[in-house]
Amino acid sequence: MKKRDKNNSIRMYGFVNRDIKSSVYKAVSKFLVENCDEDWRKMPANSASFNLMFGERNKLPFGRLGHEPGLFQLVNYYRGSDMICRKTAMIRVFKEELKRRPGMFPKWLPMSFIICPKKISENAKQMGEASVAAMRKVARPDDRQELVETDAALVQQEKKRIVWIAKSAAGAKGEGIKISQDVDELIAFIDTQAQGFIVQKYILNPFLLDGDRKFDIRCWVLLDSNYNVYFFKEGVLRTASESYKPENYNDVTSHLTNHCLQKELSANFGEYETGNELFFDEFNSYLKKKTRMTMDNTIIPQIKEIIKKVLLMIKDRISTNMLGYGSFQLFGFDFLLDSQLQVHLIEINGAPACAQKLLPDLARCIVQTAIDPIFKPKSAKGRGDNWFSKI
Repeated sequence: MKKRDKNNSIRMYGFVNRDIKSSVYKAVSKFLVENCDEDWRKMPANSASFNLMFGERNKLPFGRLGHEPGLFQLVNYYRGSDMICRKTAMIRVFKEELKRRPGMFPKWLPMSFIICPKKISENAKQMGEASVAAMRKVARPDDRQELVETDAALVQQEKKRIVWIAKSAAGAKGEGIKISQDVDELIAFIDTQAQGFIVQKYILNPFLLDGDRKFDIRCWVLLDSNYNVYFFKEGVLRTASESYKPENYNDVTSHLTNHCLQKELSANFGEYETGNELFFDEFNSYLKKKTRMTMDNTIIPQIKEIIKKVLLMIKDRISTNMLGYGSFQLFGFDFLLDSQLQVHLIEINGAPACAQKLLPDLARCIVQTAIDPIFKPKSAKGRGDNWFSKI
């Protein structure tokens, strides 16, 4: 698509941004406009003819893409990627994979079960139309009997009660989470809800920061249109404001590191780190001081291996190979580190936000990695070092 501007200069490609809520694609759009004006022209959001679309994840017109002769179109999400971004769907994918390739449940994924409310339809109607829509996507079958039997076997084996955590399928910002040693209590709680849940064995021995505080690790991962996987070299730890209290499961800010919860519920928010965020270089220094190990020789290799395995599991289901358009997608993989420096996958976000400190570089590197190889730029203006590396 070649257009001429008012100065009669040719701009090769056109892009539209329909994802107005995404700070990441707002930053990518800004980079294209400010640094790639020889190559890219921002078009009205309702344009039908474009090379590149930043669309909302659940509103992309996949069926209408790739049908215009001579026009290759690239979009910022893979169709079907929600199968690893909704908690119940992700566990279902893993269980289906185990059936195809029998073996032990991966050590990096906590023991997991899918539980659906018995009266989900009635519950959903009481909560409104939005819940009814969500209800239709609940994963099945239900694993409640297997959960009860597993809990009983583990109690007998370990000679103590087992702690479980329940998380709603599409919960965000720490909503829909309950921790308990009583599986009957968790199941009863889920049966009052309007969507599916996963119940996982709770990790009781997290690696802790100064002040005996929990954290999780956010890593940004880019999947390009050729299904190459790239790891962003900078990441962030989301930290708790309060000391970890394994004996008190109702102390939310002790157990859950979600920013919204910490900011709303803890008077100590920001006491240890600005915005309760710790970046990789800072954590690496702490890790070396505490363990004489580094992220690069202990944690990052585990993380990369998990990422590769997860995305390989769904390749045949979401790949755009042989279609008339291409996709790329940024994922946010969230991990927990235990006291033995073992990494555990918590969840995957298909439309992740980014720490403000890293946002300009993330946007720049998305252009370098996912867009430039498809739509060749005239120059490398503003590109700099690429912080994505292929894994």
